Amino acid sequence: MTATRPLLEAHLVVDRGVFRLDLAVSAAAGEVVALLGPNGAGKTTALRALAGLLPLDGGHIDLAGERLDDPATRRFLPAERRPTGVVFQDYLLFPHLTAVENVAFGPRCRGVRRREAREQATAWLRRVGLAEHAHRRPGELSGGQAQRVALARALAVRPALLLLDEPLAALDARGRLDTRAELHRHLADHAGATLLVTHDPLDAMVLADRLIIVEDGRVVQEGDATAVTARPRTEYVARLVGLNLYRGRGAGTTVTVDDSFTLTVTEPLHGDVFVAFPPAAVALHAEPARDGAGTCWRGTVSGVERHGDNVRVRLTGPVTALADVTPATAAELRLHPGLPLWASVAPAQTRAYPAA
Repeated sequence: MTATRPLLEAHLVVDRGVFRLDLAVSAAAGEVVALLGPNGAGKTTALRALAGLLPLDGGHIDLAGERLDDPATRRFLPAERRPTGVVFQDYLLFPHLTAVENVAFGPRCRGVRRREAREQATAWLRRVGLAEHAHRRPGELSGGQAQRVALARALAVRPALLLLDEPLAALDARGRLDTRAELHRHLADHAGATLLVTHDPLDAMVLADRLIIVEDGRVVQEGDATAVTARPRTEYVARLVGLNLYRGRGAGTTVTVDDSFTLTVTEPLHGDVFVAFPPAAVALHAEPARDGAGTCWRGTVSGVERHGDNVRVRLTGPVTALADVTPATAAELRLHPGLPLWASVAPAQTRAYPAA
């Protein structure tokens, strides 16, 4: 059986001297892929290259069977000729045009007659629930409404590839919640591929079928949300999913970190391994744990903050760790920066896996 070729298949190489993007990305028809990473990782550079706003220095971009960019053959298709739709972080709606005129702009640029373009735009506004706002200008719309107009404008050209650049970043918490649900519904109906650029793990995990984690211009991890959260492979990914993560040398059910700190785990492994466990697995004590099970170490509180219904404690010592404790435990221990105490984690609360 022959595997279906991805709708988007690209190797993006952009060299800016001090920064180099070298990223392979693919997406199938109907698939939503999230490009996730810290600021400066290269996410927006990748989006601009795919959109045709930035030429490649190497690699290629193939979309729907057409080569859009190939420096080796001097092939470069400009943005206006690419089958792509883009929703920018600040939406970039034309302030002097109404919502329906904004949405009709794309079809008009593709040669659709004015009346037909307006009819298509009206239909798209109806699909995103904004038919009654068709004749309002962007300044008269809320942030969530402007985002939906921008989405309708991008979809109105029926793109093979939809590019979303931090589409929810400009919204407040309530607006993000409502608009995220709306966006999820519209992306499910999009027949083409979608690439979502974000630094928000919740947006990525709710909206995307697959995550590509980028750091310093390169892919460090890729997979669905379950796979990525279960086995983070960098400190950034571990922080993203809320886990303590250590790399060390496995010898059976012990893992040595930094040649001086040993964690006890349940999975017998040998060689380079990762060990991960949630902050809630870390217990804090005024005295060393007496049961002798698991790993116990002495640390110093370097930070205390509220975290949901719990208190999150940052510890320094042989390793840096996060611990989540109840307010009652925080009060009993009288937690404050500079306080020395003991921490422990049971082997059953850890997850060890090969680093290779």
